[in-house]
Amino acid sequence: MKKIVIIALAVAAMAVVAGCAKKEGDKKAADSRPTIRLVTDATGIDDKSFNAAAWRGIVEFYGESVESAKSRGSLYDVVTCQTQDQYLPTLKQLADEGYDLICATGFTFADAITEIADEYPEQKFMIVDVDWVGRPNVKEFVFHEEEGSYLVGLAAAYQAKEDGIANPKFGFIGGVPGATITKFEVGYIQGIRAVLPDAEILDYYANDWGKPELAKTQAKNWYNMGVYAIFSAAGGTGNGTIAQAKEMQFAGKNVWAIGVDSDQYADGVYAEGKSAVLTSMIKRVETSTLIALNEVAAGKFTGGVVNLALKDDGVDYSKANKVFSIKVIDALEAAKKDIISGAVKIVPTYKEALAQGLVPDGLGAIDD
Repeated sequence: MKKIVIIALAVAAMAVVAGCAKKEGDKKAADSRPTIRLVTDATGIDDKSFNAAAWRGIVEFYGESVESAKSRGSLYDVVTCQTQDQYLPTLKQLADEGYDLICATGFTFADAITEIADEYPEQKFMIVDVDWVGRPNVKEFVFHEEEGSYLVGLAAAYQAKEDGIANPKFGFIGGVPGATITKFEVGYIQGIRAVLPDAEILDYYANDWGKPELAKTQAKNWYNMGVYAIFSAAGGTGNGTIAQAKEMQFAGKNVWAIGVDSDQYADGVYAEGKSAVLTSMIKRVETSTLIALNEVAAGKFTGGVVNLALKDDGVDYSKANKVFSIKVIDALEAAKKDIISGAVKIVPTYKEALAQGLVPDGLGAIDD
């Protein structure tokens, strides 16, 4: 009798498991949308900048929102690597798990993506800020950051003129030096000097994407020595610039931070209707994740390089801060049209910009 009961219970348990498996299988069959895993560095999707934008595009593809990411953990998710030695094993594990697309953000992932792409030729990958992997299963996205940065440089210079600042100084804070961040810096300087040819430019590289305290300390020093606006292209590190600008503005000092990648106006709010973020260089990383996911969904994914410019809605500037006069906005919109038409060309490398006398010597920017 006892043996019969045990057998009966076992049969019942197998029926439950089978029922669950069928239910899960039916659920997967009912949702044919592709699966994706986003892999980031230690700053994660809460950096309010680069990674956050990539995540925003992923969530948007599924018709959801960052605040209500209902399909997270199933159709899509994020894996944050605390150190670079985690890149390879993390990508390998995700490839073994068989997601339709694996996305890595940032040039520090280039070597790991290249190695894993060779090991898993059937796996689809995408990477942002890299154009040298050259594998048939890797889609690479790069941006004309110099174009959007030129616009925020113009904005800072025009605003300094509107405020009647005599001989304004401008600062740039970078994360880890490299060709991509150089495009931000040299574009920004070209924008400033298109309005103020003799403007003094200061720069500083934190050599880190996730240390806002470094940017905050540097920003405080610069603001106290008369720097009017600081543009940070440094991931989470740049949040320190915004924090310092907020403190200064709240205390009545006329200084500005310039945001990057995402519109960081809200991060600079220190009083109702007032933000210490003058504008932001919007780099629509979300456009890249949307493009890749739509290609996977349509069965048309191919490797190769996609270069997103102002004309492609790849970069832009933010008009969220109402401090801008109509005169300044009109000037910025005219500049956008000139860049899109090709009437104005922004030099993207330090070497070339230096040779043309567009930027000062001695910057921390590098082209490699």
